[in-house]
Amino acid sequence: MIVEFDTYPLGRESGLGKDIAGVERIVDSSGLDHQLTAMGTIVEGEWSEVMEVIEKCHKHLKEDYDRVETHIKIDDHAGRTDRIKGKVRSVEENL
Repeated sequence: MIVEFDTYPLGRESGLGKDIAGVERIVDSSGLDHQLTAMGTIVEGEWSEVMEVIEKCHKHLKEDYDRVETHIKIDDHAGRTDRIKGKVRSVEENL
């Protein structure tokens, strides 16, 4: 499955780069295929693997902040892999 998520602390208006870098380190250390975007992170893997990574990211921010929001969008298409690159490649081929 492929998941797009974003997580961030509430109560800060700007300057989240350092916090998000900590989140990205967690995602990177998971070994799952992933891509950082301007609006979130895309991760591909099995349900339990992906949800474990998202939970770790959320809890990481909760260590320093009282309030954290996490949004998750899931595309669970059985039997499909390499979708982070494959979905983009499909659109580019059709252009």
